[in-house]
Amino acid sequence: MALTLDTYRLLGRSGLRVSPLALGAATFGTEWGWGAEQDEARKLFDLYIERGGNFIDTAVTYTDGSSERLLGEFTRDNRESLVLATKYTTLRRAGDPNSGGPHRKNLFASVETSLRQLRTDYIDLLYLHVWDSTTPVEEILRGMDDLVRQGKVLHVAISNTPAWQVSRMQAVADLRGWSPLVALQIEYSLIERTGERDLIPMAREMGLGVVPYSPLAGGVLTGKYSRDDLTSTHAAVDDGTRKSVTLANGVLTERNFAIVDAVKEVATELGRTRAQVGLAWTLRNPGVTAPIIGARTPAQLEDNLGALQVEFTASQLARLDEASAIGLGIPHDLLANDFGRSLTRGDMKVETRR
Repeated sequence: MALTLDTYRLLGRSGLRVSPLALGAATFGTEWGWGAEQDEARKLFDLYIERGGNFIDTAVTYTDGSSERLLGEFTRDNRESLVLATKYTTLRRAGDPNSGGPHRKNLFASVETSLRQLRTDYIDLLYLHVWDSTTPVEEILRGMDDLVRQGKVLHVAISNTPAWQVSRMQAVADLRGWSPLVALQIEYSLIERTGERDLIPMAREMGLGVVPYSPLAGGVLTGKYSRDDLTSTHAAVDDGTRKSVTLANGVLTERNFAIVDAVKEVATELGRTRAQVGLAWTLRNPGVTAPIIGARTPAQLEDNLGALQVEFTASQLARLDEASAIGLGIPHDLLANDFGRSLTRGDMKVETRR
């Protein structure tokens, strides 16, 4: 069924309504060597809003703060109708060991910075950006809950954290009566499907809406790169461009180009672009709430929004799934095979020892 940006979805276990595609604002500002100048960023924002979009994703450190500052200016007239999501943990200051990280001190300092940059009194959705394996989960959850009780944050969420830790945090929040996590942000695309092993099933079970970033694998699924780029991977120069980052990340592999070939084939059959096919595949996962689109120009954004109209045949989905398939690993592979199914059906006699 075709969608529109105002076909709103509930975000996890909350009552918050969000568009099925989120507008990523990491491209707002040019401080990272790529991205959109203010006027171009405004065009991206206006186009998304005019189509009925309401879900915007940023972080306190995106483009050295320009992303939030530009959004603060763009949202002056319609702040109440928007769902602004930002993230904390990565705001660091030289010489300050307590800047950065998910602990309480940095949490409060980072949120105050975001409120100031966004020119708002509250954040709709606050993510813990990157897990550090050192801060006690009770400290994080209590700090988040305090911000919710103060009205500075409405909902809390998490990103880039192991599934077992997220499920543990959700259980602690429920037992203590603290604000629950309502969203999980992870990398997810036809090229990066490892979230299907534990993260996405965990999120569905624990009531977190999945908000994928890099649904086009940094542009790889759009056909932006070719097999010729494989030869330049090892000689990539870190010149600050998005291409150098992609080359350095090692995503240009023969396996991934085989996935790109399958996307191209399906796109040709549908009369769609490869970007639309890649986004539409991610959108159709029942565990996904809203992929984040990171367009740099209005033309790119217009193309991305076309993914809402893509409908696949069963054959096309099968080809995309086969090209991008991953092993689920232990214990999932065992549970899915005949032996695992016979155990769960009770077809085998199992001795129980006490």
